[in-house]
Amino acid sequence: MVDINNHMEVNAISESCQILSDTLDLVEKSIFPGQSVLELDKIAENYISSCNAKPAFKGYDGFPATLTVSIDDEIVHGIPKDVVLVEGQIVSIDCGVIKNDFYSDSARTIAVGKISEEKQRLLDVTKKALEIGIKNAVIGNKIFDISNSIQEYVESEGFSIVRELVGHGIGRQLHIKPQVPNFSNPVTADLNVELKEGMCLAIEPMVNVGTRHIKTDSDGWTIRTEDGSASAHFEHSILITKFQPRILT
Repeated sequence: MVDINNHMEVNAISESCQILSDTLDLVEKSIFPGQSVLELDKIAENYISSCNAKPAFKGYDGFPATLTVSIDDEIVHGIPKDVVLVEGQIVSIDCGVIKNDFYSDSARTIAVGKISEEKQRLLDVTKKALEIGIKNAVIGNKIFDISNSIQEYVESEGFSIVRELVGHGIGRQLHIKPQVPNFSNPVTADLNVELKEGMCLAIEPMVNVGTRHIKTDSDGWTIRTEDGSASAHFEHSILITKFQPRILT
């Protein structure tokens, strides 16, 4: 189960999260039509290394890169490939950092040039879903309150929530219980976990235009929508405090 972090531990994980946030800012500025996906991965790894930190994903269960780069119908875990970005695509960038023996995890989905109205609406809804989930991450609430608020909002907007992939606790490990689903139905055991001051959670709605169902590519990593519809992913590592949730990334 996720730790109840003390002041020193919060400072340590905050430093990891700040490096990660700066990394994603740098990568986002480098996203444009014609940009090499492999170059994006190189930019991220070089910056993280310059901060005397380590990429959290590279080598994790054999994953070969610093970023996961998921384009259009790819939901998560896309391995950076020797391709260039194309106008009209959306690209989800997910990254993690290890600093001071603490992990951070964050993702954002970015437009490549001008995108369709449908894709822009998908980005807006997914980002707002994350904001709504975070707003419910307060002492005395349960994981259920985060999960239910995300599902209700996304489905009210006519989109679908991925069920097989969820958020999680974070700290001295990348993935710690409890899981943080983006749905409250069907019910999972982690939904009853009460939120307490000092918990760090990674909240990460994954939202599809079409069906919620997924499939995995032959590379064993890349997960995409079953029907080929576009998908978006936004994620923050947050801290539960006595006042309001603190976004660390």
